[in-house]
Amino acid sequence: MAFEIGSAGRLYDKIGGTYGGQRRTDPRIAAGIWAALGGARTVLNVGAGTGSYEPPDRQVTAVEPSATMRAQRPASAAPCVAARAEALPFADKSFDVAMAVLSDHHWEDPIAGLREMRRVARRAVVFQWDNARIGEFWLVRDYLPEFLVVSRSRPSLTERADAIGAHVQPVAIPWDCQDGFFHSYWRRPDAYLLEPVRRGTSVWSVVGPRVEDRAVAQLSQDLETGVWHERNAALLDFDEADLGARLLIA
Repeated sequence: MAFEIGSAGRLYDKIGGTYGGQRRTDPRIAAGIWAALGGARTVLNVGAGTGSYEPPDRQVTAVEPSATMRAQRPASAAPCVAARAEALPFADKSFDVAMAVLSDHHWEDPIAGLREMRRVARRAVVFQWDNARIGEFWLVRDYLPEFLVVSRSRPSLTERADAIGAHVQPVAIPWDCQDGFFHSYWRRPDAYLLEPVRRGTSVWSVVGPRVEDRAVAQLSQDLETGVWHERNAALLDFDEADLGARLLIA
């Protein structure tokens, strides 16, 4: 497979050139993340990418190892430090809260990075997927079973929660999610046929071009023949779905 585990900076320097356009803050998901921040005034965003989900009403400092991602941060975004989660360049308890949004699965040592978040902040909030449920998503189940190999190699949700002493809160994904992460188009399967949509998430670089081409061709055929709708018609009745997205709140 093409994926480089533990090389977030290098990976996103290669694939992150369009993230600024594809990965946007969904206000409904943001509301849950920001509520979990509580009364925190100073926030550290670890693996901050292009700045999605950074709360506009707090003092935010961002950490992002990829130069490609840092270059896409808008001028109005929080100041950003080039650093890795496992070695945050801040003193103990420098921030009220540290947050991470869909980034710790790319860290070289996710558990070490999460513990660093707790070291430099009084609290931690992490938005991530329960990797034990990845195989339930129709796109993985029916078209990308290879992705299970990588997702199962990462620490479990329980291990991540234990690392920061967190409780777990489900996050429903709206059918018209404005962010472009992997699960966003769960009720809009045609979107996965679009090259720009696929380039907005790292999963396709994980499985590699041969698997991607096979999956896209099969999905296209199943949409044309009605097979996808026969398998997944029930999804079309839901405005939001629990797909395994979780907030870890410590």
